[in-house]
Amino acid sequence: MSLRAFVFPGQGSQYVGMGSDLAAGAEGARRLFERADEVLGVPLSRICFEGPEDELRQTKNTQPAIFLHSMAAAEVMNDRHADMAAGHSLGEYSALVFAGALTFEGGLRLVRLRGELMHRAGMEQPGTMAAVIGLEGDAVAEVCSTVASAGIVQPANYNSPGQVVISGSVSGVRAAMDLAKQRGAKMVRELPVSGAFHSPLMESARKGLQDALASTEIRDARIPVYANVTAAPVQKSQEIRDLLLRQLTMPVRWEQSVARMAADGAMDFVEIGPGKVLQGLVKRIAPAVRTRGVDKFSDLSAS
Repeated sequence: MSLRAFVFPGQGSQYVGMGSDLAAGAEGARRLFERADEVLGVPLSRICFEGPEDELRQTKNTQPAIFLHSMAAAEVMNDRHADMAAGHSLGEYSALVFAGALTFEGGLRLVRLRGELMHRAGMEQPGTMAAVIGLEGDAVAEVCSTVASAGIVQPANYNSPGQVVISGSVSGVRAAMDLAKQRGAKMVRELPVSGAFHSPLMESARKGLQDALASTEIRDARIPVYANVTAAPVQKSQEIRDLLLRQLTMPVRWEQSVARMAADGAMDFVEIGPGKVLQGLVKRIAPAVRTRGVDKFSDLSAS
């Protein structure tokens, strides 16, 4: 029997206008957007629907905006059954809300704070990130370790075969970029980010997130959620709490997570939230599976 996996996007999938058709077309979605504005005390729905783009792109807004869009789409789907779930970075919080480990309000407050803390850490410890295309994950990790004397750098996102994002200090990342080109990478591109996410330069955000996670109710998940840090299924509340904290400074093992989900029987992957980034990654990781997405209100008829 083939199983179904719901996957939830992370930062970078946002766009001005996101969720506006969901809120206009479905009462359940509209209520979630209104509730988010109440909980945060900021006009998050306006930022999603109208922008401006520079405001939406601020990490403190981007993270709750994508989370909110994903939760609104999941709320109004015709068929909300899934056997397992996962989310890319920020999307892990969306997956945990869907799986019942976090409440909507608890998840929303956490991702807003996480965005604020990550932005502040990026200001305190400036860094950068870069995409490396055409080298496998082990080769990129070896590149990073080779240039360690130039500065902090490590893999941040194992996105798909031959697509890895690295993160760290400017000197470390640029040294790794140069070596990756020498080692045969097809393309190496620095990314326009506000910090070195999923690297040790996020360490200053750790205490604030740890305190918030400790004071947030987290329950056992009703379905397995494949964790970014381990690429393995997790359901126990304390393990979820520990892994969310570790995720802040450790790589997102997306390629390994999707491969494990497919090996565990998932043949139908549904991306829930803005954009189609994860659908593309999933197809490259597990070409035999089916992929589709629920982003717009018009996608609900197929859900």
